[in-house]
Amino acid sequence: MSEFQYDLIVIGTGTAATVTAMGCRKAGWSVAIIDHRPFGGTCALRGCDPKKLLLAASEVVDGFDRMGEIGTIQGETRIDWAALQRHKRSFTDPIPEGREKAYTDKGVASYHGRARFIGRNTLEVEGTTLDARHIVIAAGAEPTKLPIEGAEHLAQSDEFLEREALPRHVVLVGGGYIGFEFAHIAARAGAKVTLFNRSEHPLAGFDPDLVSLLVDRTRALGVDIRLGHEVKALRKHGDIFQITAEGPDGPVVIEADLAIHSGGRVPALESLDLDAAGIEHAKGRLVLDKTFRSVSNPAIYAAGDAAGGPLPLTPIAALEAHAVVDNLLEKSAASVDYSGIPSVVFTLPPLARVGLLESEARAQGLHFRMKHESVPGWFSARRINEPCYGFKVMVEEGTGRVLGAHLIGPEASETINLFALAMRSGLSVTDLQHATFAYPSSASDIESMLP
Repeated sequence: MSEFQYDLIVIGTGTAATVTAMGCRKAGWSVAIIDHRPFGGTCALRGCDPKKLLLAASEVVDGFDRMGEIGTIQGETRIDWAALQRHKRSFTDPIPEGREKAYTDKGVASYHGRARFIGRNTLEVEGTTLDARHIVIAAGAEPTKLPIEGAEHLAQSDEFLEREALPRHVVLVGGGYIGFEFAHIAARAGAKVTLFNRSEHPLAGFDPDLVSLLVDRTRALGVDIRLGHEVKALRKHGDIFQITAEGPDGPVVIEADLAIHSGGRVPALESLDLDAAGIEHAKGRLVLDKTFRSVSNPAIYAAGDAAGGPLPLTPIAALEAHAVVDNLLEKSAASVDYSGIPSVVFTLPPLARVGLLESEARAQGLHFRMKHESVPGWFSARRINEPCYGFKVMVEEGTGRVLGAHLIGPEASETINLFALAMRSGLSVTDLQHATFAYPSSASDIESMLP
């Protein structure tokens, strides 16, 4: 017999976990929530928000540098890394206590420690046995294991976000979101940065033509980007890291003060002992139906990064969690429409996409017209002396629906939301052409982007 009994137990305290726990508690369910890390999840504590807080100082430096190139700003700027970290912690430090208080105030029981299954409806947490009618896995993601000798010496992304002192030379192993975003932060803060990417094509989920513009812009910052270089070994000698990579021209060996795992992430499932609950999984991912329910154990659901959906984004975690709540409460057989959800690499300038890549649209045999240009001469870029501004927009023939929009440049992270709104609301290219946006604004460029 279990020591405790709940209607629902949620593993994790990030966005998906919180939405699920609070939604079911509001319906009168008894709910418990578990996390072995400080409460709050990746986005609030170790990802989106702290990263964007650190980026704020880089935005100022970037503006000074761009305007200084044309002589309109005089003098130099310097980021005080320790002060920037204090600013960041003023946001992140209160979150764990505040999140737990929010749970307590709503009657959600909190448990600290690693959860592992010991039965189909039963978990053990630090020696305490808990069971429930339903369990939702919303434990987030963790860095994928890299086949590198000495991989244990790689710092994780959250370690970089917490460092009190900026290393003189940072090596980033992996050219995804984390790699490029950290490169822009560290380089503008004054660090030497080297980025290794195994393939010749980083940021594979984004338009390759615009990624090329970002690579050029990043190299112009002084970042040493090594494409087609696979890191083979990492050795630590005192406080120095020696990184060996294999490139097109043979082995490369460099030394750095910090080496960061900036590659992919996978659902954080390994420690849960899924087999003990009869939860089917394959290649590190849960096997779920369209309602986010385990195909082999109907008591189990998942949401967010742990569900292994198409994009590891906070808004998707929230959408999935709302669907899980509806399914748990038997309101409907809810699933999620993933179309028209934007994704952004928060570099300077940002790179953004929504909808299909050109290659995906062609693979589906769709008939479309496309407009693709590099436009650093447009007013939005020239007024701030931004040399990197480009776009690619695809519109389906006949229906006029936007199939995909890809942007890099000033305020692309905001403009992409208007394309996303059009796609999710069923607006046609004609509707966008008839829209009137404030001028001069980045949104007012949309009309000129449409094919």
